[in-house]
Amino acid sequence: MAQARRALGSGLTSLEDRELVAAIRSGNVSGLGILFDRYGADVRQLLLRLGVNARDVDDLTQDTFLDSIVAAAGFRDGASVRSWLFGVAIIVMRRHRRSLARMFKRVERWAAQRIEPRVATPSDELEWTEDAARSQRALSQLSAKKRDAFVLVVIEELSGDEAAATLGITVATVWTRVHYARRELMQHLELDPP
Repeated sequence: MAQARRALGSGLTSLEDRELVAAIRSGNVSGLGILFDRYGADVRQLLLRLGVNARDVDDLTQDTFLDSIVAAAGFRDGASVRSWLFGVAIIVMRRHRRSLARMFKRVERWAAQRIEPRVATPSDELEWTEDAARSQRALSQLSAKKRDAFVLVVIEELSGDEAAATLGITVATVWTRVHYARRELMQHLELDPP
């Protein structure tokens, strides 16, 4: 590890792949660009072969290398860095596909709703505006931590695992925050009648 840190000061390009990952694992992400230069095209090609849309492939390639910062803690000494990056890329691709699937389900549910053709009256629009304002006021009363968990799980429909990964907390903490956020929202809405 100390050898990798010394080498980082003298020149990154001379480090072997495993030394770069060791440096990243220890918190020095300076070598990430070198890994990208060495394997970015390979990761991009893998994602294309796995059926990732050409519009999304560059973003997912970048996400792979950004996620590798956290994933470096699980890198097994002696493993191939290229194979390890491929594993990270597959995880990123699967997460992306799950996200797309959730979005398509929301669109399908929305499209399947039978909407009665009715012209909203000014009274309806006023009521909707007031309800939206009350909800926004209630959300703004929550602590940032509770609000973030609530919005991700309830409004954006992320799973507990996804919200935990996004927020960098445990799944149990996500559900605790969502529980207390719901309780506080109900209290705020009761205290703020229409």
